[in-house]
Amino acid sequence: MSRIGKRPVELPGGVSASVSGQTIEVKGPKGTLSFTATDDVTLTVEDSAVKVEPRGKSKRARQQWGMSRTLVQNCVTGVTDGFKKELEISGVGYRAQMQGNVLKLNLGYSHDVNFEPPEGVTVTAPKQTHIVVEGIDQQLVGQVAANIREWRGPEPYKGKGIRYKNEYIFRKEGKKK
Repeated sequence: MSRIGKRPVELPGGVSASVSGQTIEVKGPKGTLSFTATDDVTLTVEDSAVKVEPRGKSKRARQQWGMSRTLVQNCVTGVTDGFKKELEISGVGYRAQMQGNVLKLNLGYSHDVNFEPPEGVTVTAPKQTHIVVEGIDQQLVGQVAANIREWRGPEPYKGKGIRYKNEYIFRKEGKKK
């Protein structure tokens, strides 16, 4: 049995959930998120909690059980608190700044990189070497942060590039004479 799937997802005050078929819609103070579960699980809203139950004893149903419960929990967390990823820039001349809604990155290329965040995600640059990505959809926040990091990932010799906050970069030793 799934230890994660057995636990119901508690709905805090100000958050409501409605199920129609296999789709659950969660409304909260920060917005609305929806999640469509596979046919292997059943979603029900009881009192102030969402329960996820498997439809059968197949391996796939048991796999989907815990994952579906976690994705419903992420919807609830997103509409109440939101999600945040922080990125750090290190390197001589590497910097980030906001120009309106566009993130302008100087990353050692011959041109500046202009990154426009998608709808539902807020990108800010409080310092020139610090980028904050925020939103209610965890998957979208992580994907936007990964897309920004992709422009200049951290390299192992000097550690220059864009990295997640508290990410450890395995450093290599350079050539010896």
